[in-house]
Amino acid sequence: MGSVFAYEPLQMEQYLRCLLCNRSCGANRAKGERGFCGEGISLRVAWAGIHRGEEPVLCGPGGSGTIFFTGCTLKCFFCQNCQLSRGGMGKEITEETFAALCLKLQDAGAENINLVTGTQWIPSIVEGLRRAKDSGLRIPVLWNSSGFENDLALSLLQPWIDVYLPDLKTLDPAFSKELFGTSRYPETATKAIQRMVEIRAPQFEGDRMVKGVIVRHLVLPGFLENTREVLQWFSQNLKYRAILSLMFQYTPLPSDLVPSKEVKAASWVEWNRGITEEEYGKVLEYLEEFRIRDGFVQEHTPQDNLLPDFSKPNAFPANLATPIWSWVEPNKLALANDLNRDPGSSVF
Repeated sequence: MGSVFAYEPLQMEQYLRCLLCNRSCGANRAKGERGFCGEGISLRVAWAGIHRGEEPVLCGPGGSGTIFFTGCTLKCFFCQNCQLSRGGMGKEITEETFAALCLKLQDAGAENINLVTGTQWIPSIVEGLRRAKDSGLRIPVLWNSSGFENDLALSLLQPWIDVYLPDLKTLDPAFSKELFGTSRYPETATKAIQRMVEIRAPQFEGDRMVKGVIVRHLVLPGFLENTREVLQWFSQNLKYRAILSLMFQYTPLPSDLVPSKEVKAASWVEWNRGITEEEYGKVLEYLEEFRIRDGFVQEHTPQDNLLPDFSKPNAFPANLATPIWSWVEPNKLALANDLNRDPGSSVF
């Protein structure tokens, strides 16, 4: 288990009264209290490896060195990573191990370190990044999140993050209340994204983005007006200052994984299907309407199952990702807690 003595005093303070997301629950995680995210103070990670399914400017020839964290501050009922956000899959690791994992990804040829859904772990991640950079981490660090970070979270992250990848899920407070159990998401996310854009102007090395902001939006079936509002806001506020990434990978979860008590019965029929060709075409029309011509649009290629399975060492198809570490078989990677030792090599 992670030790509280591994943290700097300022970092430990953030866990004594947790205000890292805009739910502002104030849980004393150091004393075992659990806020909305359900996590304590021992950093938990589920999977790390080379991922080739991110935007082209992030993957490059080496792929993105992706680390998936346990827990979440939103817990969308349709989350594709629900095994981590709600199911609690993951293993406790120390900040030293996290730092060594970043270095291992760099050694494996990763173009960057891609931190997925880590808001609830910001103090631990910052400490781990400090140790990793002191030990030779040179590649850019990406913050891949829901966009539900408040001013405190962003101030802690700012010295350490090169590229921000926030979601912008909705601008409708009522829809936000249905999706996440809080109406505060739209205000929080738009404020956070605007702050990210202010502090990280786009910068490229060749075709690879090394600084900047990519705003992701997942199109939801049956709720195209939600997407239209998001695209209009992006056009009015962020066009030419950030990159848009429009995603069509929504995949219905198996019924046993859906917390149906959180879903209004009237809208369930929409959540239980994928995006249609007609909806795809309509969204492309929105891009023309708002003159958004720079960015990424995910191809519409319906498949039976696009969901990762974190109960397996490689949660993704082999052509999409190469595992470096998994909570399922953590000992298959000779990853030393002591950064003075060689992190070893993967034997997957």
